[in-house]
Amino acid sequence: MRQIKCYGKSTISYTFKSTSENHPKSEEYHSSPMQETSATITAKRKHSHVDICLHQEVCFNRQDTGLDAWRFEHNAVPEIDASAIDLSTVFLGRKIGMPLMISSMTGGYGDALALNRTLAETAERYCIPLGVGSMRQALEGTSHRESFSIVRKSAPSAPIYANIGAPEVAEGLSRDQLSMLIGLIEADALIVHLNPAQELFQPEGSTFFKGFLDHLHDITSTIAVPVIAKEVGCGISATVARKLADAGVKAIDVAGSGGISWQKVEEYRYLERFGHEERFSPSALDEFLNWGIPTAECLTDILKLKQLNPEYRTVSVISSGGIRNGLDVAKSIALGADIAASARHMLVALHAGTLEQTIRTWANDLRAAMFLTGSATIDELKRAPINHKP
Repeated sequence: MRQIKCYGKSTISYTFKSTSENHPKSEEYHSSPMQETSATITAKRKHSHVDICLHQEVCFNRQDTGLDAWRFEHNAVPEIDASAIDLSTVFLGRKIGMPLMISSMTGGYGDALALNRTLAETAERYCIPLGVGSMRQALEGTSHRESFSIVRKSAPSAPIYANIGAPEVAEGLSRDQLSMLIGLIEADALIVHLNPAQELFQPEGSTFFKGFLDHLHDITSTIAVPVIAKEVGCGISATVARKLADAGVKAIDVAGSGGISWQKVEEYRYLERFGHEERFSPSALDEFLNWGIPTAECLTDILKLKQLNPEYRTVSVISSGGIRNGLDVAKSIALGADIAASARHMLVALHAGTLEQTIRTWANDLRAAMFLTGSATIDELKRAPINHKP
């Protein structure tokens, strides 16, 4: 298969209208309206996303999360019993088993039902939150709604979060649409994912974000569950976090650079579709594919914002974007996060049949870091000394 790094030369200018009228139609991706609906096109794209994330090299390669640059201060006299360490915490008013979330991945196509069932069963077993993938397909049609509703059937008590994208919010969502998204999975919160870079690279993406914050404020003022604003891999700065908090969101998932680059995922799809890249200058393309703010930088900047501005201290923070183990979770907590989240590592473990083993080992990593810093609880871990390596 074509590798993501095989770029073509830039030969024409490109305007970011992001609709199929910009490009010649490809038989593989296009068919007449009588053959495919927007819902089936979305379903195919979602299936493609999962396959690419599992089998292609789509992670950042020019920068990492920044978490490796931080080191806990070792406590040689922890004065705690390691077997009595409590990993539980409270997030958005719900007690959870550990500060880990299975992040938004999938839903909206046939195979997603089985994947979401297993993810939900695991979330229920470990009492941790689960976010479903984008529910745009559920707005467009009813054919695969069960791939979303299965999560509540399989996780009757775990926190479950619905998910919709910023472009859909910017276009305006009705009360009925919001009620359907939340009611379909009896959601405890609504994730609004922010993905301008992904939409920019996506062959059929939408780059209309104008008026998003006003529409977001309308949503947070309307629905009964809290709203989580989540990037998808390029990070959230303190400046943007302030705007999101002012719009009424209760939690921010920074999803910084260091994990999956959704620009690379969509670039792969673009090359599969058109065979060569002609939208961007070759000298600029690699930087765009690695565009973003490292996860650790997002966390420390938002922590400073909260320290300097008491009105933002109630906004919860989720650390995601390249989280690889329980030590990354622990560092995230010490740098200002309330919980951490992972998508790709959980997806890979799910397909390998090692999802529960992965969560258990991450819990062991987290417990070890807590013991070695003398932190008996997650609240104490938030105050554990951590230093930037020289």
